[in-house]
Amino acid sequence: MNKTQAIAASSLNIITTMNNIIVSIIVGVIAIIIGFVIAKILDKNKASHIIESAKKRATNISKQAGLDAETMKKDKMLQAKEKFLELKTEHERVILNRDKKISESEKRTRDKESKATSELAKSKNLISDFEEKKKDYDERLSFLDKKQTEVDKMHRRQVEQLEVISSLSAEDAKAQLMESIKDEAKTDAMAYIQTSLEEAKLTAQQEARKVIINTIQRIGTEEAIDNCVSVFNLESDDVKGRIIGREGRNIRAIEAATGVEIIVDDTPDAIILSCFDSVRREIARLSLHKLVTDGRIHPARIEEVVKKTTNQIEEEIKEVGKRAVIDLGIHGLHPELIKAVGRMKFRSSYGQNLLQHSREVAKLCGVMASELGLNPKLAKRAGLLHDIGKVPETETELPHALLGMQMAEKHGEKPEVCNAIGAHHDEVEMTSLLSPIIQVCDAISGARPGARRQVLDSYIQRLKDLEDVAFGFKGVNKAYAIQAGRELRVMVESDKVSDEKASELSFNISQKIQTEMTYPGQVKVTVIRETRAVNIAK
Repeated sequence: MNKTQAIAASSLNIITTMNNIIVSIIVGVIAIIIGFVIAKILDKNKASHIIESAKKRATNISKQAGLDAETMKKDKMLQAKEKFLELKTEHERVILNRDKKISESEKRTRDKESKATSELAKSKNLISDFEEKKKDYDERLSFLDKKQTEVDKMHRRQVEQLEVISSLSAEDAKAQLMESIKDEAKTDAMAYIQTSLEEAKLTAQQEARKVIINTIQRIGTEEAIDNCVSVFNLESDDVKGRIIGREGRNIRAIEAATGVEIIVDDTPDAIILSCFDSVRREIARLSLHKLVTDGRIHPARIEEVVKKTTNQIEEEIKEVGKRAVIDLGIHGLHPELIKAVGRMKFRSSYGQNLLQHSREVAKLCGVMASELGLNPKLAKRAGLLHDIGKVPETETELPHALLGMQMAEKHGEKPEVCNAIGAHHDEVEMTSLLSPIIQVCDAISGARPGARRQVLDSYIQRLKDLEDVAFGFKGVNKAYAIQAGRELRVMVESDKVSDEKASELSFNISQKIQTEMTYPGQVKVTVIRETRAVNIAK
């Protein structure tokens, strides 16, 4: 529509231009006619003059109008041609695009038709295949039904024949078969369980040995060096008299204030401080050092210095406990428990420093817990606190394990930690995997060579008592206590003790040791029975 309107508008402009030219010619003709009329009225000269001038004007106007009309005609024709060419070009481009889209649509339609045709052909093939398979399936199903019917008939006949032959019904035969299968299954299951248990025991023992050995190898330890006396060195023997004081009043004041026995003998430049409590010995040693350095030694000054030194030791106990807790990476410990840990520095068990023992147990527990996939921080915590019952602020008759468990419960420790503390000497029942770890690591730390010291006389006496227990049974020929009293090896007479009695003898000796003697760790009893046949060739 836009192209047609443009062409119509161009044609209208041409027609308008032609009308204007015609109007101009008509005006010129009218002007000539008017001139002729005027010429009749006026005189001939004027009329001829006017007519001539009118003719000339009309001629000029006509020429000019013709020229203008021709020029305008040419211009309009050119414009119309250009517009026509533009419109034609645009129309052809539109036609081409439309034809292109139509061809593309036709191509897509043809493709879809071909695809639909191929899919329809496939569908027909599938339908035909499905019908064939369905027909085959129906045939096979009918065949199987016939076979199943035949099999059922044969089975019934065979069951009837078996019932006649065996004089048993099908239910009775089934019951007997089930019973025989159950018995066989029970036997196989028991054999399998026994094999599995033996393999599990062997594997568990191997893994336990591996864990314990790895744990021990990864911990560096020290040997016991503490004892019940301390040596206080002096610059000269003249100071001894000042320490003793007039009629011994100074030394009595020191002993009364500290609870430590002070031994002044012929040892040059030294006096000995003797007390089972290492805290008292340390207070006495520091107090003597301050008194000797200051030079003022009298009962009033002694009491003042001992009091200050006691407060100093209390602060040192707190600092020692904090350092031990920080070194082991334990957080959130109650201040009272930290003080108990600090007091362990001044306590020993069989010559083994209690703080060193507890730190060692904590490290062993952390390593072993890591090896077993448990919480190493909780294990370290329980290992450090397992012997806090040995350093109570007040005396009590409770065993140290139970006392330590009560202290831990009182100060908000977790139930696993409390149970591990109370159960490491079997005073209470173990309720978590942490408890046996603490018990094992405590035994490792206490039983290793060099960990603890005993008085020589009591140690030798314990070994003699072990051998005497063995000699109290009939048939014993020799008995030796070996491995620091941890094993008793017994030789018996083969003609008096049989193999069965040897095993019984080993049990009886171990029970008597367990009930009558006190010993650290455990004692292994080995009974050896040897038969010899001797002949002499002459």
